[in-house]
Amino acid sequence: MRLNLLLVIVFLLLLALVGQMAYLQLQNGAAFKAEVNRTDNTIETNNVQRGMIYDSTGQVLVGNEAHQAISYTKGVNVSSADMYQVANKLGRYLTIDTSSLTDRQSAIYYLADPAHQQAIAKKIPKANVLSANALAEASEDYVAKHFDNFSDRQKNAAAIFTKMNGAYALSTTYIKESDVSTAEISQIGEHLSEMPGVKTSTSWSRSYPSGNSVKSFVGTVTSEKQGLPADEVNILLSQGYSRNDSVGSSYIEKAYEPILKGTKSRTSVEVSSGGKVTKQIQEYAGKKGSNLVLTVNSKFQDAVQSEIDKQLPGGTCQGAYAVVMNPKTGAILAMAGDSRNPNTGKVTTDALGAINQPIVMGSVVKPAIITGGFEAGVITPSNNTLVDQPIVLTGTSKITTDWNQNQEIPMNAAMALETSSNSYAVQIGMKMAGFKYTPGESVNNVPTSMFQTLRNNFSQYGLGVKTGIDLPGESAGLKGLSGRKQIGSALVEAFGNYDAYTTLQLGQYVSTLANGGYRMRPYLVDQIRGTNKNGGLGAVEYQAEPQALNYVDASPEAKAIVKQGMYQVVNGTSAHRTGADVLQKVKPGIVAKTGTAETFVNGQQTVTSSIITYAPTSDPQVAIAVAVPGLPETTASYLVNQNIAAEIYNLYWKDVQSDNGFK
Repeated sequence: MRLNLLLVIVFLLLLALVGQMAYLQLQNGAAFKAEVNRTDNTIETNNVQRGMIYDSTGQVLVGNEAHQAISYTKGVNVSSADMYQVANKLGRYLTIDTSSLTDRQSAIYYLADPAHQQAIAKKIPKANVLSANALAEASEDYVAKHFDNFSDRQKNAAAIFTKMNGAYALSTTYIKESDVSTAEISQIGEHLSEMPGVKTSTSWSRSYPSGNSVKSFVGTVTSEKQGLPADEVNILLSQGYSRNDSVGSSYIEKAYEPILKGTKSRTSVEVSSGGKVTKQIQEYAGKKGSNLVLTVNSKFQDAVQSEIDKQLPGGTCQGAYAVVMNPKTGAILAMAGDSRNPNTGKVTTDALGAINQPIVMGSVVKPAIITGGFEAGVITPSNNTLVDQPIVLTGTSKITTDWNQNQEIPMNAAMALETSSNSYAVQIGMKMAGFKYTPGESVNNVPTSMFQTLRNNFSQYGLGVKTGIDLPGESAGLKGLSGRKQIGSALVEAFGNYDAYTTLQLGQYVSTLANGGYRMRPYLVDQIRGTNKNGGLGAVEYQAEPQALNYVDASPEAKAIVKQGMYQVVNGTSAHRTGADVLQKVKPGIVAKTGTAETFVNGQQTVTSSIITYAPTSDPQVAIAVAVPGLPETTASYLVNQNIAAEIYNLYWKDVQSDNGFK
């Protein structure tokens, strides 16, 4: 009976086994087979070459320099122990910078070895009750505290491991992106089969064939080491960037990042359920970034910057800035500048100071205030004579024209511009604000609305508002306080001695005067173009079009009077003409308005010397604005603006456009 019972039990077990086999093979065999053969498709991406930047003549301003590099593509389900082994092997043939390696990173590398991890765990109190994360953190703390004698070989491997560990699955990172020696390439190439994921590849860095001075407005790109800017990392990650991607960090490189970056290559990677790559198919080879063609002529740009450098005064001077524009289109032809520390004398190339450094400019605003007077009807083309006289209101300082302290001198609008009459400008401003001036009355009777009346007028020309240039970081200027306590400042606001404007705003302003009243949006990028098969400029993908932001609606007769006044600044006969002989010698002939503003540097009274000018008189081709803040009160200070402008004209007709046919 016992034998029969055992036979029955064996028989029943055999039946159960047959039943299970039938269940696995017959009913669910296809499903289990599919699970064994299951694969996942993942997309691997790789960076492409960044678009280049050219000047208006087709000369390369910003290019790409290729470097031999060593990269690592992290596989699927790659463990820390796997990367530890690869890092140690790669470290035998490749040396990288370890200066930024931290104790914590060294500890993570050390603990990637399972043997090290187990040994350290034995030294952690109550390790058996800690969670995996808590134990890992405690182990890292222990190693960082007690292991401070890593060899150079270990540090090198730890730095390599850190770069590998920072990569995502199927993402590629550079282990060393430049200065890879021929010996390193050769040795690594011989042992690639021993180091899964390691490749010899190519990286690119920005090069500047025309010199580094263009960086001051072109901007820069982050390195692979810097990665994405911390304040934009989440936005950029959502746009498909990797953390170690290079990205435009300032100015044109940043503003046109979507155009310059190109499109990454895409490779479809098939991964088995065991984590092994079984197939790779390139879906898209990637596309190099599009190229930018700027409005700037690099030869002219360099010459203007050199002129600023040469003529920059010393002493209390805080810098010098110049903007050259095409008044008909708004195209920036040159933008240069120097920032100077008056305490140390240190000079820094600062072309972008022209768009982000507000400066109290002085009398260059007078064509705008007089045009505003015509628009408001407080003067007319047939009746615009006022008396230049001291403006005396109790509660504020007396206001006079520099050359007329006590007399009463009748003058029309053109003469007021020629001789730079402060009194005339203030009277226009008061009339526009609806204030009837009576000598000796209280300044508190002046309405505070005068501030906004003047600012509204100046903004027609772009003074005190952003110009709309295609660069980030533009300043709108600075507006002073405008309450009842500051009402005396509303008077000097009328001749440019209160609010602060940028040199670019002056450039847009004088262009508006030159072209008959259209405030043109300044721009630096003229074209976006592809790349031809030879690596040069390809087809045009975008062409910038001139854009008028508004129109100054004064009568043609009024504008002609303002132009005549600016002509007389240069060519007038008055003994008080503000234009120096240096301007009269410029050919083809020009019109201009100079400016001087009283300022202070370190408690010392100084002046800002500025000028707006365009040429030729009859058919303006070029407009120039110059500002030099913080000058000592000397005769030379009142001429530096004009000397710089005159030389810029000479350079323009030499390097950019022929003066044939112009007078």
